[in-house]
Amino acid sequence: MAEQATDLRRQLDEAPMGRLQIIAIILCVLLNALDGFDVLAISFASPGIAKEWGVDRAALGLVLSMELIGMAVGSVLLGNVADRIGRRPTIIFCLIVMALGMGAATQAWDVISLSIIRLATGLGIGGMLACTNAMVAELANARARSLAVAIMAAGYPAGAILGGSVASQLLVAGNWRDIFLLGGIATALFLPFIWFLLPESIGFLLQKRPANALSRINDALGRLGQPLINALPPVDAGAPKASFAALFAPGLARTTILLTLAYFCHIMTFYFILKWVPKIVVDMGYAPSAAGGVLVWANVGGLLGALLLSALSWRIAIRPLVIIAMVASTCLVTLFGQEQTTLPGLSLIAAAAGFCTNGAVVGLYALVAQSFPTAVRAGGTGIVIGVGRGGAALGPILAGLLFSLDVSLPWVAFAMALGSLIGAGLLIPLRPRPA
Repeated sequence: MAEQATDLRRQLDEAPMGRLQIIAIILCVLLNALDGFDVLAISFASPGIAKEWGVDRAALGLVLSMELIGMAVGSVLLGNVADRIGRRPTIIFCLIVMALGMGAATQAWDVISLSIIRLATGLGIGGMLACTNAMVAELANARARSLAVAIMAAGYPAGAILGGSVASQLLVAGNWRDIFLLGGIATALFLPFIWFLLPESIGFLLQKRPANALSRINDALGRLGQPLINALPPVDAGAPKASFAALFAPGLARTTILLTLAYFCHIMTFYFILKWVPKIVVDMGYAPSAAGGVLVWANVGGLLGALLLSALSWRIAIRPLVIIAMVASTCLVTLFGQEQTTLPGLSLIAAAAGFCTNGAVVGLYALVAQSFPTAVRAGGTGIVIGVGRGGAALGPILAGLLFSLDVSLPWVAFAMALGSLIGAGLLIPLRPRPA
């Protein structure tokens, strides 16, 4: 049994995926789908908000970015919290924050109140993203890790597609506040499932060693159908401590900086598409419901890109796949800005741009998961996503500023597309840790 304890980490990495692992990973996929809808709710609502409150493009860009700023802060702070207290309690807290924030958005009375509410909601969304990425990486075995993380990330566009399709119908029958009401109810419904079905990761319990770690690990091992242990394995003396400083220590600093900057640059391009498509299409003379439909097609493309990259990652190294997707993103986002005038044309180009931009995001999540050790995985993910979300927030604001200066759509799209190209260049010198 002592030998089993010593080899527990290897045992879990080499064992086939069990039912508990698969269920937990599916839950994390669904949580990411929820994030996809919660983040994009403001995009679907933006034409109605602009009309009701007379918001110009520059001010709307700021509103569109507020939850992204909250996500940046939440990813950094709550990602580090998750490395200290656990993934599961942090996820539950984030769900509560998200549900309350979505509900509160239905009562917003002006741009300022809505901005504050979306900022607070973003804190929960950001923390959720950091936790689910780390949780999936620690639940999956070594062979399936990159694939599992990529599939988890694919939940984001899936949630945007489903939620966006419903949102488009709500905009026909109701108003933009109904979108947030739907999001609040859906978020709250997840709480009992997470409470009863989502376990704490064994990797976290091994690293943090709470007082009841052995019994909790054996409980999880029993549900996995794995042999129980009678003692905890030795503490990994070489593992970094859960802290921000550890992420910038000599062994991890290069990885942390390159991934953060690459994510920052690419996510500017990604969120230009996701945040501005509805308003751009409405300004072309189409109804808000039709504009929402174009954004849905962008997410359909994003889902297909995520699934294809997930499948390819089973056989091909993830880093070159991401670099190729980023270069393609640059080309297609530029093409989106070339004054398409028909809904089918707009939908096709938006889908192609979504295919590449989201495929690259999915690959970046997988790169992050394999690049950080367990002790700092949630914190590392939080730094990359958190600081990177600064790019997400900057993207809509910068695009709004360019539009307000009467820069034409083709040039705005080209400028925003360059983020993906710069991100691709930053990934070239990256050397991920072995799985």
